[in-house]
Order: sequence, then structure tokens, then C-alpha cells
Amino acid sequence: MSGLTLYPAIDLKGGACVRLKRGAMEEATVYSDDPAAQARIWQDGGCRWLHVVDLDGAFAGRAVNAAPVRAILAAASVPVQLGGGIRDMAMVRAWIEAGVQRVVLGSAAVKTPDLVREACHAFPGRIAVGIDARDGLVATEGWAETSSVPALDLARRFEDAGVAALIYTDIGRDGMLTGLNLDQTAALAERVATPVIASGGVGSVADLAALREAARRARGIEGVIVGRALYDGRLTLPEALTALAG
Repeated sequence: MSGLTLYPAIDLKGGACVRLKRGAMEEATVYSDDPAAQARIWQDGGCRWLHVVDLDGAFAGRAVNAAPVRAILAAASVPVQLGGGIRDMAMVRAWIEAGVQRVVLGSAAVKTPDLVREACHAFPGRIAVGIDARDGLVATEGWAETSSVPALDLARRFEDAGVAALIYTDIGRDGMLTGLNLDQTAALAERVATPVIASGGVGSVADLAALREAARRARGIEGVIVGRALYDGRLTLPEALTALAG
């Protein structure tokens, strides 16, 4: 099999590049006040994608960090996937026209599933669904609310919609550097046809090696989002790319 894709995370809060612990906005650590410069660092280091999240937008339900997102798009030549606060077709269309390669729908996938289908139809291959799970149940509104929808059920709802990827995040592990939830990630990947991107908890090169091994056994794992471990220096970009290579 070919290698897994590394998606370095650029999470935006108040215009700065931050990382959270378990999605708690009050526990934000600021790593850069120049997200566009950070995007160039990841790109110049060999990353083939960037994963950008408007954290403020996820809570507000609208674009809050539009200016830094546009700066990232102007600075980067690699494709960008963007999530956070995108709740209607007008926003999907606006961001794709602005240069976003892949729009991530999270809360909207739970609350307005028809939007996912409409967006997939309008922009084939350009829509991902973010499945953020707390104890197996999908959380919405910037993880502030937990629904009664099991993660697998949400994934299966869109099997025939043309979704480009599912981004599966274990909220309890996100930003904690304790390792991915490999069991749940692999179980999801085995049960759906849509490619799965793992997220939440990567803390070392060993975690990426474990994911690589899991991907050899479970079809459908396509890549992984890494944030705090890269920013803290627990994991270097060359180490990460090598661990995920085919």
C-alpha cells in the first residue's frame, strides 16, 4: 500500500495558531501569531496537505478567522482542507471559490445532513465529513454539545453521498499526546467505504508507526492529522513523514 498522508493542523483562535486540550477553548496554547508563516513551514518541510480549523467559527457557526484563512491560502501552494463553522451552501461555495480544496462539514453533518449531499453533488470530491466523537457519540458546535448519534451511524449515512473523506477525532485524546484511538479508527475504516483520516492524540513517532501498522491491517485509513506533537517538538516533520511513508 502507499504511504499515509500527514495533515499538519493549523487551528485558529483569535487570529493566532493554537492547540487545545480535549477541545477546551480556555486551554488554548498559542504557537504562532502568523498562521500564514506556519503554513509555509509545513509546506516547505514536505507536507502535501494542510488541515485548517476556524475554532472560533466552530462555536459561532460562521466564519470568524476568515482573514488568516485567506492569508494561508495565499501563502500555500499545497491543498488546504478547512473546517469550523461552515453551516450552509453559501459558505461552502465561498470557501471553495476562495481556493479551499476540501471543505469539512462537522456539526452540519449531524444537524443538516441534506447540506452534505447537496455540497457533494455541487463539488464532487471536495467535501469531507468531520466525525468528532466523545465516548463513541458525535459532538457538535465546537464539541460543546454531544449528540445521541453514534459515530459509525453518522459515517454510514453518507456512504452514497460522494464524501471524499471522513475525519475521525477522539475528543478525549485530542491534544493530550496519549496516542490515537486505533481500535475505533480501524473499526470505522473497516465498516465504511469512504477513506478515513485519523485525528486526536498523536504524541510520538511510535504513535504514527502504530497507525501505519493498523492501516496495513484495516483498509481505508488514508492519513492522520497531527498538531501539538509537531508544535512541541516531540515529533519532527521528517520523522513524521518517514513514519507514514510507504
